[in-house]
Parts: sequence; C-alpha cells; structure tokens
Amino acid sequence: MAHAFTPGLKVSEKAVIYKERRLPLKGEVVVKIGDKVKADDIVAKTAIPGDVETLNIAGRLGVSPEDVKEFLKVKVGQEVNKDDVIAETNGFFGLFKTVIKSPITGSIENISEITGQMILRHPPKPIEIDAYIDGYVTEIIENEGVKVQTKGTFVQGIFGIGGEARGEIMRIAKSNDSVITENDITSNCKGKVLIAGAFIDVKTLRKAVSVGAKGIVVGGIDDRDIKEFLGYDIGVAITGSEKKGITLIVTEGFGQMSMAKRTFEILSSHEGEVASINGATQIRAGVLRPEVIIPNFNLKDEDLSSVDSSSGIKVGHNVRIIRAPYFGLIGKVTKLPPELEKIETEAKVRILEVELNDGRKITLPRANIELIEE
Repeated sequence: MAHAFTPGLKVSEKAVIYKERRLPLKGEVVVKIGDKVKADDIVAKTAIPGDVETLNIAGRLGVSPEDVKEFLKVKVGQEVNKDDVIAETNGFFGLFKTVIKSPITGSIENISEITGQMILRHPPKPIEIDAYIDGYVTEIIENEGVKVQTKGTFVQGIFGIGGEARGEIMRIAKSNDSVITENDITSNCKGKVLIAGAFIDVKTLRKAVSVGAKGIVVGGIDDRDIKEFLGYDIGVAITGSEKKGITLIVTEGFGQMSMAKRTFEILSSHEGEVASINGATQIRAGVLRPEVIIPNFNLKDEDLSSVDSSSGIKVGHNVRIIRAPYFGLIGKVTKLPPELEKIETEAKVRILEVELNDGRKITLPRANIELIEE
C-alpha cells in the first residue's frame, strides 16, 4: 500500500545529529576523520579572489600602449602596497615626471600591450567554516568540507530569520503560552539564546538586539512585525542571510501561538547549556528548517531514537497545518479515510480529519499538514 509522505518538524531530546559543513568553493580541509571538534573550531578554509581595479597606464603617461613597458616599475605577478610607484616617465632633464602610484595593496594581474591597461587585484578574501556543533568528524568531503556528528537535543522550527549563532540557553517566559514584553529583556540576556513563550512583538525583538542577545526561540510572531523589523517583505526565497544582529526561530506559526508544551519543556530543561542555532528557512523546493541543537555527549547509544516519517501518517500522530486558513495550528489525526475526496479546486485528493488543540475537528488534504516528529 502506498503512503502519503509528509515532511515533519523534528523535536527530539535524544537524537544523533549530522551536519554537513561545506565551503562555497574548493579549498583545504584542516581536520581528519575521528577528530573531536568544538563548535567554533575551523574545519575547512579557502580564499575568494579579490576584486580587480583597472588603470589606463598608457593614457595617464601619455604614451602608446606598446611603449608602456618601458616605463613600468613592476611586472605581472608582483605584489605591491598602496602608493608604491608602478610606472614613471623620465621627464625632461629629470623634471616634469609623470608618476603613477598603486591605488591598492594587492598584486599585478595583467599588463596589456594592446590597450595599455593594467589590472590590479585586491588580496584574496579568506573564508573559513567552523564545525557549528561540538562533535566528531565522520566524513571528509575532499577539498570541500566535512560531516560532523553529535548526540543531543534537536528542535526544528517552522520559520526563522538570521544565520548561525551560538549561545547559552536562557528561559525568559514563565510558560509556553505566556507573552514576553520588553521588560523581560534585560542586560542578563546578552550572549544568550532566549526561550520565549507564545509571542514576541517588534519592540521586544529590537530590545533583544540592543542588549546583545544571540537568538530567540518563540511560538509565534506577527508577519507585520517581521516586515517592520527587517524593513521589507519576506518572499519565497531562502532566509538566513539577514544581518539584523539576532537569529529568530518561530516554532509554531504566525500570530500569537503557544509553543508546543513538549518543545518548551525540552528547551527549558537545558537552560544554562550552549546551543547552536540557525534561522535559515526554505519552505518550497529543497525544504530547509530553522533549528536548535544542544549537544550532549553523555547520552547512551541505546537511549537514542529517531522517527521515520516515510512510513506515512497514522491516527494519533501530532501534526501542524501548513496552509491557510488554519496555518500554524496543531492537532491530532483522528481519521484517515482511504477514499479520494473532491476539494474546492475540483481535484480529488486524500484527506484526513484533525482534532485541533481547541477541540475543533476539521477535514483537509493530507498535503496541507506536516508531521511533528517526537
């Protein structure tokens, strides 16, 4: 019998976690298989070629392109410092010289005898990637990166902004359904990953940035607050590259939405421990979810568990609705009719019945939900 595969958000306190750390272009891997790494350890590095600048040497010297080489003080491949003399005319009896100095510190990339142009290149820009999580290197991706494995708590969110960050977990909400305010954000939040409850507004978010918090994990946020905070609308493109001084992870959806009790309790139980977080999100092709990872090497292998959602949705599974008009609501599957049903678009699809947390029962296409893996 075929199953309807439904991707789900993972919430696990005892999981084996793998993270691939890959350079944007080929470079050098500086660790080996079996190495134990800290989150901020560099595992691979490379360099992006610097920008180029063009100088019209012939024009500035007032000579023909083929004569430029007679006046050069440098050669192709040579490194120069800013204001080094790179070309100079002899002048008249040593006077009225034309001197050209390098506008940058870098190297001579090319000198054309056809155009009389010189191309200078800025120094390469080093790029290093760290391990992101405490763990062990389990695989080397030749000249590109590594895979790192750890044990610990793994929580996925439904939406996020901001890139990778690390900080000590600090609970600032009394419960999973409480709403935090600016008064809950103090100087003690500096460098912390804050665990909030059901909602955060733009003023409170900005307060967290001002005190230097690393991240916030919260149940819900208004999409208007996100727009005001970022200064633009979030489209369908991937998030995570925002440079706003904080990483935000929303676990439930848009609006005031209580964080799932189990998620709140798991995160709160790790207060004082260091978490690696990433707000990068992509909902459509190539699904990417924001995440919280809290390494714990004391977990025993026999305690570790995983959920395979490919076996299909079953009655009793907890699910989250991912399309309007019930977007973000959470409930439990109560019925899985085998027959195809016609929906508003006239298409025939497989449906399911979900009992929401408020007691309502609704029927909707199976493609409109995702499994909450626990």
